[in-house]
Amino acid sequence: MNLACATCPVKDSAACAVLTPEERDALATAGRTRTLKRGEMLFAAGDDEAACATLVSGALKVSAYDQDGNEQILSLVHPSGFIGELFTPFAHHDVVALTESRLCTFARVDIERAIDDYPALARALLRRSQEDLLATRNLLELTAHASAEARLAALLHDFAAAASDSSCHLASSFELPLTRGEIANMLGLTIETVSRKLGELEEMGAIARKGKRGIDVLDPALLQDLSGR
Repeated sequence: MNLACATCPVKDSAACAVLTPEERDALATAGRTRTLKRGEMLFAAGDDEAACATLVSGALKVSAYDQDGNEQILSLVHPSGFIGELFTPFAHHDVVALTESRLCTFARVDIERAIDDYPALARALLRRSQEDLLATRNLLELTAHASAEARLAALLHDFAAAASDSSCHLASSFELPLTRGEIANMLGLTIETVSRKLGELEEMGAIARKGKRGIDVLDPALLQDLSGR
């Protein structure tokens, strides 16, 4: 399906927002819209034709496997996030949909050409790469030193921030894209600890659980304070 930039919900926050309307229209001719179901893979480690993409809606995980076949979730991708490993012969990690996800996809060669043609896009992607690197470092620091409560509060804070329409406020509610097992994997905790700490955050009045995966943020300031953000 061809791209429809005018109605794209992330057109003002994605990396391509730095382009002029004419430049965006020219880039859009090389792109396609793709929808992934939960658990469907965008690309796998070792793929030599891995696509680049902007996430329009949904959530993705970037993960790797050790020699024993154990998965390690390295990072999450939220709407307007860019995914793709440029200037490498093959992909180094798996990228999988956590929920039904819609993406704006490009062949890697087309994005590399666009970087040459549009310096503003190159700077925007570099800035996002720096932000992703910082987020990864923060996650490593969090899992290495923070308490279980702070780790979980930080993750919930980040989910609420990603679900918000404003850069200044957290969303009042959101759906967890991760299972408790995946949360435990990502934060270096056990499933039992994740369940217990969710209950404690609820007892404190920071959040309220709604259904299987729904989270209401009752006290954003408390959640931020507990997360150390």
